[in-house]
Amino acid sequence: MTPQEMEARIVRYGDLRPCRTAFIDAHTPGSNQKENFTIIGGGVSESPDQHVHIRETPGFNIGAAGQPPKCRNSLHSHRTAEVFFVLKGRWRFFWGRWGTAGEVVLDEGDIFNIPTGIFRGFENIGTDYGMIMAVLGGDDAGGGVIWAPQVIEDARDHGLVLGANGKLYDTKKGEALPQGVAPMPLLTNEELKAFPEPTTAEVIPNHVARYWDLMALSDKKPALVIGENGKLHDRPGFEVGFISRGSATEEMHVHDRPSVLMPMRGYWRLKWDGPDGAGEATLNPGDTCLVPAGLSHTVVPAMTGEASLYHVVGTNDPAGLTGRLL
Repeated sequence: MTPQEMEARIVRYGDLRPCRTAFIDAHTPGSNQKENFTIIGGGVSESPDQHVHIRETPGFNIGAAGQPPKCRNSLHSHRTAEVFFVLKGRWRFFWGRWGTAGEVVLDEGDIFNIPTGIFRGFENIGTDYGMIMAVLGGDDAGGGVIWAPQVIEDARDHGLVLGANGKLYDTKKGEALPQGVAPMPLLTNEELKAFPEPTTAEVIPNHVARYWDLMALSDKKPALVIGENGKLHDRPGFEVGFISRGSATEEMHVHDRPSVLMPMRGYWRLKWDGPDGAGEATLNPGDTCLVPAGLSHTVVPAMTGEASLYHVVGTNDPAGLTGRLL
């Protein structure tokens, strides 16, 4: 693989293209300043304006959410895994039908494997623009977003209507539901009973890992964060690993499927060697790199100082198993 070919598989943080109309709450006060980024795979955006950086999916999707202080992402659910780590800022995650069942505050580098099938939302409670990186299970990310009924009702009051086809229509722009397309139906009270309401005490021990704990765990060897034998014991269709300076190695390795490198802190030098040639590239915090299956590679810190990196690789497990309350 030539350096030019590899560069095409790296999405640089500074090149990320946001969509400000990605979801149904794009006009709702308190949520109308958020930005959605679809980095690898089609993601779950409901807007035709969403830019997709790399359409190839390695069995999961990579995205991100950027929000100014006090901006909130409304309550929703997914059918497959949703894992976040905080790249910048301080964030509060909350869950339940009304967002009152439980909550947790995450700082930079912390990771949250959100239980599948619960309504969840999040807000930037820091003092500056914040960014969280997301891994969504499955090639199609579960087929979209399931919104709490009040979110759809609030959005309608502010001009956005979600069709049963999963697409948004902005009445402020004169748009209307196409002929034959009904509005997205609200979940019934009976359907809402299927969404669990776990407490904070039930969720945090098995679904949250703190950055500095992972730094300690990865001092001698890479730490498995999410996986069958990981710190967060789960099989959501992918594994998440964590590498720091002490566990980085020059030794090349190969995966039988694509993998993704996501630097958290420091600058990392990616090296590879394949039948089409060898090369190097530098990865920066916030960059996302899709490494092809079968390519011999390694990644090591390029400079002194704090260095940490999340590593994601797909598995054969179904994408909807994540979040079992253990």
